[in-house]
Amino acid sequence: MSEGENGLELRSLRLTQDDFSLSADLTVPKGARVAVIGPSGSGKSTLLALIEGFLRPDAGQVRWNGRDLGPLAPGDRPLSVLFQDQNLFPHLTVFQNVALGLRPDLRLNGPQRRQVETALAEVGLAGMGARRPGSLSGGQQGRVALARALLRARPMLLLDEPFSALGPALKAEMLELVARIASASGATVLMVTHDPADARGFAELTILVDGGVVHPPRPTQALLDDPPPALRAYLGAVRP
Repeated sequence: MSEGENGLELRSLRLTQDDFSLSADLTVPKGARVAVIGPSGSGKSTLLALIEGFLRPDAGQVRWNGRDLGPLAPGDRPLSVLFQDQNLFPHLTVFQNVALGLRPDLRLNGPQRRQVETALAEVGLAGMGARRPGSLSGGQQGRVALARALLRARPMLLLDEPFSALGPALKAEMLELVARIASASGATVLMVTHDPADARGFAELTILVDGGVVHPPRPTQALLDDPPPALRAYLGAVRP
């Protein structure tokens, strides 16, 4: 693999905040779907914030395809994020919320408006552009956020448990939609989850975060079938 094909690299990454420290040294292959799992407070959200650029490491680098992302502001990094609250603007229509993925000033030309309509159709929201987020179900709001990320067309997609409030069937449907879109676009996906079933169903690789240590990705099935002690204790706690 050449330097320009390395995907996401966390090179000797270190961060200390008060009495918490995080360390990571790993590579995520380009185009992989990866779950990020571990106990609450282990550092999963901190890891995403470092990749996103909202936190700056004390040492090490976040690299994409050989490029150090350190100098880049969060909005300039080659990634999109789906948050737990979907990050939708209630005063804007569905169309406008999605259009923000193309132009923050919402001054779209004809071809760009057609791009928005196409993105809405791809996530199953055709004809719903005039509605407000508050009139939508949780699953539909997730689709709006996904359509916006789709329009941004960034090579990395980070999921910070955006569908955790949904029921099992609807959550599975949304993850299947994300998987289909990611496969079509070739995006690299990192998904924070507390649910091992989500990891098994969505991600071929899983990163374990435990006690501030971010372990390199391992095949999901093998990791969950024979988990290390810390993960075994955590999985026992989250099973119904």
